[in-house]
Amino acid sequence: MNIKPRFGSTLRRTAAVATVGLALAGILAGCSASASTSSSGTTGNAASITAALQKKSSITVWAWAPQMKTIVTSFEKKYPNVTVNLVNAGTSAAEYTKLQNAVKAGSGAPDVAQIEYYAIPQFAISNSLTDLSTLGMSSLKSKFTASTWGSVNVNGGLYGLPQDSGPMALFYNKTVFDKYGLTVPTTWDQYIADAKKLHAADPNEYMSNDVGDAGFTDSMIWEAGGHPYTISNSGKDVTINLQDAGSKQFANTWNPLVQGGLMAPIASWSNEWYQGLANGTIASLAMGAWMPSDLESSVASGSGQWRVAPLPTFEAGKPADAENGGSADSVMKQSKNPLVAAGFVQYMNAQQGAQISIQSGSFPSTTADLSSSSFLNQTPAYFGGQKINQVLAQASKDVLPGWSYLPFQVYSNSIYGDTVGQAYANKTDLNAGLQAWQKASASYGTQQGFTVTSK
Repeated sequence: MNIKPRFGSTLRRTAAVATVGLALAGILAGCSASASTSSSGTTGNAASITAALQKKSSITVWAWAPQMKTIVTSFEKKYPNVTVNLVNAGTSAAEYTKLQNAVKAGSGAPDVAQIEYYAIPQFAISNSLTDLSTLGMSSLKSKFTASTWGSVNVNGGLYGLPQDSGPMALFYNKTVFDKYGLTVPTTWDQYIADAKKLHAADPNEYMSNDVGDAGFTDSMIWEAGGHPYTISNSGKDVTINLQDAGSKQFANTWNPLVQGGLMAPIASWSNEWYQGLANGTIASLAMGAWMPSDLESSVASGSGQWRVAPLPTFEAGKPADAENGGSADSVMKQSKNPLVAAGFVQYMNAQQGAQISIQSGSFPSTTADLSSSSFLNQTPAYFGGQKINQVLAQASKDVLPGWSYLPFQVYSNSIYGDTVGQAYANKTDLNAGLQAWQKASASYGTQQGFTVTSK
């Protein structure tokens, strides 16, 4: 999907920390509330799901992806006895606050919820989601990329099916690169050299804007091989180390851009940002593979100028990538029709619904689609006829394994602007910002009942 401002850049952050913290309070305490009114004992298989879909029933789905209406219509046509009540309960943290409140209250949750990968652990560990492996869906593993499948598996349970993915790539304005004789960088050191050359040639032009948000930072640490968050099998013991080798490599590499004023002081997703992408004053973007459709729809005047290259790496000759955005669809424990809900999730992400999502511009998480010639050989005019999906599909193969998020990542991301964001705003050392982010996140985790080790 097109991940619009999930977290916002340093110029757009709001003071919503207190309300988010209140809404998400008692994450671990939510276990008993959700279990008391859930169908936690439900088991099944493909046959029982198929049978359930033939009976008269209804489910409620919370989702924000624009293609959902089309998917629901298609699903109801195939299963006319099932009514799907589609609700847009808000995106990202807005929806998660409502979900967490329903979990705490023990009622009010939908049957199915769209949840971004970074928020899955919070709801899985609080016993709010149905383990789809109990419904026989572990057999779908081969249908999805390793990184997205890993994102919906928490402590041995399967807590959703991947809806889309966001392996990262470098989107760059070829017109600007050609004008200033910039090489397409293969490493971040080369990228920084290009940034210096471009800004020296024209102080009004930048390689990128201020991309300081939590999702981007996590993705860059991921690509650098970092593992700053670990969770025990019980889900109650958490370790945070935002000064591990990968975190430091990102911060030390990125510091010259931050401290040298080499990024446009423009907020991502703002009108000024789109204008900068259109007029060439912002020459590149390091983002998820969902970005092409957004460029085509929002920066139409850039048609023919943009291209896609593999994400620069921290070490030359060692391909590495990370996910940046993307979401899954989960069956809530409170669902009264978990078999029907599971059938809808499967239809949406592993059957016909997946094709509808791809046609709407989502980047697939399904291996069959990523390897199909019809997908790989597309030549969008916007990107000068380049077969960009070949670059993006390879990126999905290069995503490093083993990444995990905090079970309170939603809150942690909400305080990013008050910690790392200040380093961007003040052009100071990112390492200090990461340490401040770690300290504040660890304090919150402890308050929520986790045993947090902060290294």
